[in-house]
Amino acid sequence: MQSLSISTLTICGISELLEQKERAVTHVLSILDPDHPDPEAFGAYDPHHRTILRFHDIIDPVEGMVLPQPEHVEAVLRFADEVEAGKAERAEGHLLVHCHMGISRSTAAMLTLMARAAPDEPEDRLFERLVEIRPQAWPNSRMVVFADDMLSRNGRLVDALRRHYGRQMRHKPEFALWMHELGRGREIEMAT
Repeated sequence: MQSLSISTLTICGISELLEQKERAVTHVLSILDPDHPDPEAFGAYDPHHRTILRFHDIIDPVEGMVLPQPEHVEAVLRFADEVEAGKAERAEGHLLVHCHMGISRSTAAMLTLMARAAPDEPEDRLFERLVEIRPQAWPNSRMVVFADDMLSRNGRLVDALRRHYGRQMRHKPEFALWMHELGRGREIEMAT
């Protein structure tokens, strides 16, 4: 993420936040369920820039839940602009993106940030880098569709997501069961 002047990228879940406090985190993108309390772990962190987004990890409407919307992905891109604007104030940075489990919303957000920072990088390479950061990555497909459109990837990011899902299911077949249980069978069907 050279254009963001960020040398370290981390994705994690809420339960892992305390483990990150000693790692000189400079920027945090928190993605939380709307009713989830703010994690107390951030009280132990050194001063950092933090943006909080609140929506559920779903891909289809569910009554009483907040579906990811284009404005949520726009907020991820605004966060990238804020990180970029502050690069003169630091030699390097550590970006932490988290959601509840560190598997879906956070990985979709990190993918969006990486795709923005490297517009010419092939989409499959972006997914390879994402897996290097978070091996269990299963990006929220709805968020990736919005990012693909906003970043003018012309469907290539979504096509690479299909291939990524296929690789993840071959590597960890239990993903298919988990996603069906979560009402995200459509993502299993996307896999190639």
